[in-house]
Amino acid sequence: QVQLVESGGGLVQPGGSLRLSCAASGSIFSIGAMRWYRRAPGKERELVAGITQSSNTWYADSVKGRFTISRDNAKNTVYLQMNSLKPEDTAVYYCNADIFLMASQVRLYWGQGTQVTVSS
Repeated sequence: QVQLVESGGGLVQPGGSLRLSCAASGSIFSIGAMRWYRRAPGKERELVAGITQSSNTWYADSVKGRFTISRDNAKNTVYLQMNSLKPEDTAVYYCNADIFLMASQVRLYWGQGTQVTVSS
């Protein structure tokens, strides 16, 4: 059984920073791309950032220059460093990952989400 568990959310003032973590555990052969999404109240889910197994990254225009995605392959963990946070960054943040259960068997797994609230 594979699980993704996010942590690091919370309440922060505008201009502040948070670091989210998402750790994968279970019977894992390897992990491909890992991503962070968010869903704000009343809005569609949005892709925030992604990172390949070789650490190529991509970002939504709304977070470029403020957020940094990274990964530690030894720990099966992806991070999202969020700086200069704005009220519009308030959302539930989810990670997902392409998990290889075997060399030729891959499945997409999601975490349960962590709340980020940016407010004074």
